[in-house]
Amino acid sequence: MKYDFTYYNPTKIYFGKDSLNSLHDELKHYGKNIMLVYGGGSIKKIGLYDEVIKILKEESKTIFEYGGITPNPKYKEMLKGVKILEENNIDLILAVGGGSVIDCAKGMSVSKGYKDPFKSLWLDFEPINENNIVPVGAILTMVGTGSEFNGGSVITDEDRKIKMGRVFPSSVYPKFSILNPTYTYTLSEYQMLSGIFDTFSHLMEQYFSGDDDNTSDYLIEGLMRNLIVDTKKAIENPKDYEVRSNIMWTASLALNTLVGLGKTQDWEVHNIEHQLGAYTDCAHGMGLAAISIPYYKHIYKYGLDKFVRFAKNIWSIDDTNKTKDEVALEGIDALANYIKESKMVTHIKDLGATSDMLKDIAYSTVEGGGYKKVTHEEIYEILKEAF
Repeated sequence: MKYDFTYYNPTKIYFGKDSLNSLHDELKHYGKNIMLVYGGGSIKKIGLYDEVIKILKEESKTIFEYGGITPNPKYKEMLKGVKILEENNIDLILAVGGGSVIDCAKGMSVSKGYKDPFKSLWLDFEPINENNIVPVGAILTMVGTGSEFNGGSVITDEDRKIKMGRVFPSSVYPKFSILNPTYTYTLSEYQMLSGIFDTFSHLMEQYFSGDDDNTSDYLIEGLMRNLIVDTKKAIENPKDYEVRSNIMWTASLALNTLVGLGKTQDWEVHNIEHQLGAYTDCAHGMGLAAISIPYYKHIYKYGLDKFVRFAKNIWSIDDTNKTKDEVALEGIDALANYIKESKMVTHIKDLGATSDMLKDIAYSTVEGGGYKKVTHEEIYEILKEAF
């Protein structure tokens, strides 16, 4: 462990089939006005909406509903929510949905009092006003982002054509999150797989950086191996409770900041996908899947030993009589096969990208990286390979 750290995660997790019962106790800690935020209506189809409304009424709460939050939540949607907060003295935002809904709720929670919060908080990175934060609670229905267990909030400003994430301090983390794997059963296979690769990408972003003697790397390897096994099982039987539980908990652990401790981290695959998403509004996990292989082939030589370790420990690549380059590339090829065999997206043109937008995406992406800091020109080449 080369880097010092302080670790604190204040989110209380309720996990299991009966976890919604805990909402009664949690609501007693907050005032009367509850803002219920959700997405396109799937929570009504599975009956979760009625259950939540029933509990809120039993606890004598006044409910302010805000539905229709879209995947890759939009800045204008977030601002409408902020207006509801400011006009109704909201005591708790209850976000019911996947990462997009929870991200948007956290964005609302920090944005009171700002004229242009996206510019101030996401672009200019101004400190948040701790006195204005509205607490958030979450009920998770789609796995992948880890938003139920961290301070991250990714928002898309359609007018600026910028999709930007910011990790806010622990005061913005959900105060509690309710995780019931059965709520994910009705997701389409496409949505399920998008969330799974989002999780896998979170692990790789933290893994491909730093030294090989970091405790965090051993944790990440275990989570990766488990996810690979459970991906196949979930495709075969999407209602296998144990498998969906494993995937849900792996996703939460992948981005609750624990497995990245003591490491430098990368996050450039996410930076590139965010701008791809700003232009195409594609499924986040599928964008990551399409970008990862060309990106890692571009940078692997700069972290060669870690890519060799990835090949051997994750994919069981035999290194007998092979060069490090050969082993590393076989590991990346094994990742590519996992993506393909799992029916994830392999080319960004299948996500709505067109050749004439690639340069704009590349040159609006934040330059960064772990082992190698990539330039806009290199990002453009990576996008062409991904196309």
